[in-house]
Amino acid sequence: MKITPNNLIYHELIGLDVVVEANTAKSMIGIAGKVVDETRNMLVIEKRGVEKMVPKSQSVFCFRMEDGSEVRVEGKLLLAKPEDRTGKLRR
Repeated sequence: MKITPNNLIYHELIGLDVVVEANTAKSMIGIAGKVVDETRNMLVIEKRGVEKMVPKSQSVFCFRMEDGSEVRVEGKLLLAKPEDRTGKLRR
């Protein structure tokens, strides 16, 4: 199934371009790159060989879709094991 702004939170995030738009830690705001890994509580964002771990619960992310549009997502909506979150779409 194709990723759309309406179903983004139920899809695999690895491989998507992302920017951290807001975070409780000011030093994390503006981190940008590709999502290379995901855990229940963290997104791992890589740019130029440097990986940064960003907590989901404290962040607002802006994901770039394949068509160039951007989708803003409250990190709290992504809190779940990736396999559990992606399975919700099938139910």
